Amino acid sequence: MASITIRNLDDSIKEQLRIAAAHNGHSMEEEVRLILGRALATVDQAGGLGSRIRNRFSDVGGVDLDLPIRSEKATAVDFSE
Repeated sequence: MASITIRNLDDSIKEQLRIAAAHNGHSMEEEVRLILGRALATVDQAGGLGSRIRNRFSDVGGVDLDLPIRSEKATAVDFSE
């Protein structure tokens, strides 16, 4: 297992963490592991921006677009002018 060190942690945050750990019957380390696990679990489910937009508007329905077939290769933009 890996370990991390958190520097410059505000004293009030450390105190809140200590109180939460005591209230939940955990060590401060265990409380931090649980907090990080919960925070990252919700991030994974949310996905990226595109996924969140798609999920938000999925009930509205989609649109089928007729996309033309590209006949020429894409070229880089010339900004030299």
